[in-house]
Amino acid sequence: MTDESEELNEIAAAARDAKRAREAAADATVYNRDHWPIVPIAIGVGSAAMTAAFLYVNRTRKK
Repeated sequence: MTDESEELNEIAAAARDAKRAREAAADATVYNRDHWPIVPIAIGVGSAAMTAAFLYVNRTRKK
């Protein structure tokens, strides 16, 4: 009888751990509106980097 109860306790503990991990993952995917102003800045920096790369590639070389 003790083997069955220990097995059930292990299964219940594993189920609890899986539930906690699932809930933690769900909480991590929620977007925080306090960090949204960073997105336009990142887009602007990325656009500037792409523009600089295109200008560098398309420049004429003087000999």
